[in-house]
Amino acid sequence: MDATDGVIKFASERHPGTAPWGPQLEALNHARTTLFDLGLIGAYPDGVGYGNLSLRVSGDQGNQDNQGNQFVITGSATGAQRTLQASQYCLVEAFSIEHNWVRTRGAIDASSESMTHGAVYAANPAIHCVIHVHSRVLFDALLRQNHPATPATIPYGTPAMAQAVYALVQQPVALPLLFVMAGHDEGIVACGMDVDSVQNVLLATTKRICTP
Repeated sequence: MDATDGVIKFASERHPGTAPWGPQLEALNHARTTLFDLGLIGAYPDGVGYGNLSLRVSGDQGNQDNQGNQFVITGSATGAQRTLQASQYCLVEAFSIEHNWVRTRGAIDASSESMTHGAVYAANPAIHCVIHVHSRVLFDALLRQNHPATPATIPYGTPAMAQAVYALVQQPVALPLLFVMAGHDEGIVACGMDVDSVQNVLLATTKRICTP
């Protein structure tokens, strides 16, 4: 585990308010509990949480200084909890990869991986859900299998990581897409058109790799 896991590395401008809620966010929250029970989301022994989920709520493909691709994402430091409340999600209203800046609305700060999620949405308008999990077994196996990955030299939470993710997802790819954040130890991202397809690719990959 990276000693800086869970640390917000971008400038965050948070305003009071609540994230929009509805059936798709309920589905996302249910998927989160399923992945938590598998250990793909949770907290390390030192208390640092890992794993985050988001859902696009507006916007189309834009540039890397994007004010149109809004999404709801799990809040910072929520990894240890099995089930989240609506107040533990926040709305990312705008972000800038170039300036490493995020503007959010909610009761708590957005996940430390918000910039990565934003890069995915900005790069591909077909993607409406992003899930980031941690697994030593999956991480090592997918790298051995030469799965799509960001460069190992790029750490999480940096503009360079967001740019690498943007470039990877912007390429013509089949959805759902699963890729490894090689410079973010144990970090794996799945993204696709809806919650079910993204959750299912994670569940199927976990079963394929982890079942004896």
